[in-house]
Amino acid sequence: MIKIYNYGQVSDDEIFARDNIAANVEGVVAEIIANVIQQGDPALFEYAAKFDKVQLDSLEVTQNEIDEAFASVEPEFLEILQEASANIRAFHEKQVRNSFLLNGKDGVVIGQKVTPIEKVGLYVPGGTAAYPSTVLMDSIPAKIAGCEEIVIVTPPGKDGKVNPVILAAAKIAGVDRIFKVGGAQAVAALAYGTESIPKVDKIVGPGNAYVAEAKKQVFGKVSIDMIAGPSEILVVADAGADPRFVAADLLSQAEHDKMASAVLVTDSYPFAEAVSKELERQIPLLPRSEIARASIDNNGKIIVAEGNLMLAIDIANRIAPEHLELCVDQPFDYLDKVKHAGSIFMGKYCPEALGDYFAGPNHTLPTSGTARFSSPLSVDDFVKKTQFTYYTPDALEAVADKIAYFARKEGLDAHARSAVIRFEDKK
Repeated sequence: MIKIYNYGQVSDDEIFARDNIAANVEGVVAEIIANVIQQGDPALFEYAAKFDKVQLDSLEVTQNEIDEAFASVEPEFLEILQEASANIRAFHEKQVRNSFLLNGKDGVVIGQKVTPIEKVGLYVPGGTAAYPSTVLMDSIPAKIAGCEEIVIVTPPGKDGKVNPVILAAAKIAGVDRIFKVGGAQAVAALAYGTESIPKVDKIVGPGNAYVAEAKKQVFGKVSIDMIAGPSEILVVADAGADPRFVAADLLSQAEHDKMASAVLVTDSYPFAEAVSKELERQIPLLPRSEIARASIDNNGKIIVAEGNLMLAIDIANRIAPEHLELCVDQPFDYLDKVKHAGSIFMGKYCPEALGDYFAGPNHTLPTSGTARFSSPLSVDDFVKKTQFTYYTPDALEAVADKIAYFARKEGLDAHARSAVIRFEDKK
C-alpha cells in the first residue's frame, strides 16, 4: 500500500527513489563494447543467440519485412500512428532554428550556421514490450532537423523478427535503416560501426541499465541524448480532483518499472486516503500488476501539504520531476510558478499518457532531477551550431592593437602577434 506523509515527514531527497542503484553492470558492458569493437558483426550474432535466444541470418531488416509488417498492423492503429506523428511533427517543426548573419561595423560579418547531425542512431526497446511511440518521438525531430541517415537498433523476438508495430512506426516516420540488435552491443555497434551497422554521430533513446551504461561509456566517441533513470511522475492535485483519475495516472508510470516512482502531493488528507484506496482497487486489474505493486509499495508516496497548493508547487520545483501533472481547477494560474519539470500536464483531463503517445510534445524527458538544467528531446538535439567570422583588412587593422593588448594581458604573445603581424609593413 502507498505510504501517506504529512509535509515535512519525508525529505526532498527521499521523495523519489533516486538512490536505488541497479546491479553493477559497468564491467559487463565494457566487455561487450570491447568484443563488438574487435569482432564486429560476429559478436552481434553471438549476443543475439545468447541474450535474445535467436539465430539470425542477417542483422538488417529488409524492405520486404517492413512492408509485410506494415500490412499486418490493423488499419485503426495505423491511422492512430499517422495522427500521432502529425501532432509530433507539428509541435517539433516550431523548434527549428535558422542560421543567422550579423553585419556589424563596416567590413565585419559574423554569424551562426545551423547544420544537421549527419548520422543518428535510435535505440528502441524490444523484447517483452514494443514501443512504437519511442520510434515516433525520437525519429521525427531528427527527420525535421534534416539528418541524412536515421538508423534504428532494436532487439528481435525469438522468431528473429522485429515487432510489426515498431516497423510500421518507423516507416511512417521515415527511418532509413533498421537493425535487429539490442542491448549494450547495439549501442557499441552504433558508436564504432561494424560490417553491417554504420557508425553514427549521435545515439538517442531509452533502454535498460545495460543500454544506459553503454551510452555512458561511448559518450565522447559519439554524442548521446541523456542517461535516463527510472520513470517518475509527480501529481499535484487539489481536493476537488477525482481520486480514480489520479490513481490511474500514478499507475501509468508505476507499471513501467519496479524502480519507477509515482508521487502525489495534495492539499487534502481525505483526498490522499481516497487515492490510496483507489490504488488498491485498480492495481489488481492491471496486466502488469506485479510491477505496479512493487513500484507503489516501495517507491510510491502521498504527501499532504494541508490547504497549500503553492507548497506543492515548491516541492515540485525542488525535486524537478520528469512528469508533472497539475491536476487542479485553474492550472494556468500555476504554470509560471513551475521552474523545474521535464513536461507539465495541465488540468484534470490531461493524463501523462496523452504526452506519451499523442499530443505532440516529446516524451523523451530528463529524469533524476536533471530537469533543473536539461530539456526534453527536441530538434535541437539533432543539429549543431557553427560560428563564423569575417573581417576585411581595414576592419581587422582597426582593432588589431586591442586584440594584441588583450592577448598580452593573458600572457599569450603569439596570439597578439597573429593580429598585428599583418600590418607591420605599414609602420
